[in-house]
Amino acid sequence: MQIVKLSLKKANKIPIEADNVNPDNFAGKTEGEIKAIPVWYGNGQCPLEDFFNVKVEGSDSAENTKIVFEGDVSRVKRIGQSMSAGEIEINGNVDMHCGFGMKGGKIVINGDADSWLGCEMTGGEIVLNGNASYYVGSGYRGESCGMRGGKITVNGNTRDYLGEHMCGGEILVKGNVGLLPAISNNGGKIVIEGNATMPAIEMKNGTVIIKGEVSDLLPSYKEEGTEEVEGITYRKFMGDVNVGGKGVLLIK
Repeated sequence: MQIVKLSLKKANKIPIEADNVNPDNFAGKTEGEIKAIPVWYGNGQCPLEDFFNVKVEGSDSAENTKIVFEGDVSRVKRIGQSMSAGEIEINGNVDMHCGFGMKGGKIVINGDADSWLGCEMTGGEIVLNGNASYYVGSGYRGESCGMRGGKITVNGNTRDYLGEHMCGGEILVKGNVGLLPAISNNGGKIVIEGNATMPAIEMKNGTVIIKGEVSDLLPSYKEEGTEEVEGITYRKFMGDVNVGGKGVLLIK
């Protein structure tokens, strides 16, 4: 097992772009090699050790590499980008794009996450033990497909546009969500245990389950009786018929 512990030397006002910080890139490297890994800061690159205290224990493959962030990294973007194996634990808040394009492995965040958490991920698992901002599991603007696989669990609330353009995978939100969850969905599954507003607009495929209150449900959904999931009976709606959609929207 290889464990890499990172802690910021001081708070940074300019965001750090840490797209190289993932188990795939750290696996088997020495402490000196990891300290020398470049990260973007402003319009230039600097070695990781300029910003972080680095401590390495052991040496192993990506599957057996764990990166632990201690403290607030709310101005550090793209942690875990494109990772395919291993684990990242963040003990504090994290900036945008965490887990972008993730293919495998696991990220655990013991804090809040800024926008685009898990966007366009294709595999792996993200567990957020706090609240998330906008566009969880979504695609970037102009992309036709967001999250394609894997699972995101948010144990708090999220803001607007949860799962926009989602094509696969699963999102579970234990709290409330903002406006337009599951907008333009093309697949996958979203479970919202709290409240939602204007869900599943222009959804073509996929399943959305809402256990809380729903505000402003579109009239372009056709009610088709009930459906039972894990012992709970839901009202079943099909649509969005405005786009010829065959998505399933279940409301308690």
